Amino acid sequence: MIQSLFDWLFRALESSAELALAASFIWGLSSILLSPCHLSSVPLIVGYIDGQGRVETRRAFLLSLIFSSGVLITIATVGLITGLLGRMLGDIGRFGNAAVAVIFMIVGLYLLEVIPLPFLGKSGQPTVKKRGASGAFLMGLLFGLAVGPCTFAYMAPMLGVAFKAASSNLVLSVSLVLLYAAGHCSVIVLAGTFTGILQKYLNWNERSKGAVVVKKICGVLVILAGVYLIFR
Repeated sequence: MIQSLFDWLFRALESSAELALAASFIWGLSSILLSPCHLSSVPLIVGYIDGQGRVETRRAFLLSLIFSSGVLITIATVGLITGLLGRMLGDIGRFGNAAVAVIFMIVGLYLLEVIPLPFLGKSGQPTVKKRGASGAFLMGLLFGLAVGPCTFAYMAPMLGVAFKAASSNLVLSVSLVLLYAAGHCSVIVLAGTFTGILQKYLNWNERSKGAVVVKKICGVLVILAGVYLIFR
């Protein structure tokens, strides 16, 4: 079934402009939902927002958006640098992957409340709102570095079509990439925003039993993502 989906998306990318744009957005959605390395962004942002204490839905949306922006900035930067160096797009090497995996494990331990990370903010402190945005952006930058190789391998067919279209239709080429990015980030933003809605609906704060359980589950999942990066 999944193979059939990708076959349809690839054919759609080379079809009419309208269908290609729709396929690019769906391809971005599936890049999160069907990829283990990208799916780890969901527990990462959910755990981070949950650990900020009681947040309004709008703030949860903004934090998720800031995190996604960090991811996109790093992916674009890494892709440009590795491309100019003549390497596979996004390939930061074995040691680079290992370093990012260690960072993932540290963040996971932070979500489990095993170790403190003051620069990410600590629930209950008055500085948490200021640090919340910068912490989300920093995590997005690091996450984008971690999933670089996986990202470019996954989006290679779409990039091939976009590069091909650039010679005759630059607007379409750029639109394909932007819609892929929008689809990719929409899942992350939706997950983070839903965390804020859930907090409000259940009247959770950072010390509510349900919130603590969710945060710890997310911490375990992020650590497992780090292990996956090492042995990938």
